[in-house]
Amino acid sequence: MLPAPGWVRRATLEDDVLSHSDPTTGLPVGPRAERMSAVAASADAFTAEELLARVLSSLDDDKAEDVVQIDLRGRSDVADYMVICSGRSTRQVAAISEKLADRLKQELHLPVKMEGKETGDWVLIDTGDVIVHVFRPEVREFYQLEKMWLPGDAHRNPASA
Repeated sequence: MLPAPGWVRRATLEDDVLSHSDPTTGLPVGPRAERMSAVAASADAFTAEELLARVLSSLDDDKAEDVVQIDLRGRSDVADYMVICSGRSTRQVAAISEKLADRLKQELHLPVKMEGKETGDWVLIDTGDVIVHVFRPEVREFYQLEKMWLPGDAHRNPASA
């Protein structure tokens, strides 16, 4: 039986799944090659280091605070780098995230995936080679991602600040 005229197939959850998530971190895991095929097809030739430099420049331009970069090469298949930073308010967190995504789309023609912009507490921006977390300070302190990813005493310690 054919669908009625004007019928539109509803998207299913399976249509949106790119990979499965690590239950501890919520970050995508699995083969990066599949996730990166669209990025490689649409992006100009650039390295992960060049992408990281553009991300850090954008965060600096938008006055992101307490920026931490973490080298994940050889430690995770999720990405080559993770960047964690803070904005002073939900409005600034959303603005930092939106401007970063726009700059990467315009400059590198990079398809950027973003989660959490609506609430502005924690925005995750997935650029493929670089994962960016933009937090409100209170939310960042609660989740303490640096402790999971940085070795020993390399993470920031608010008690000593």
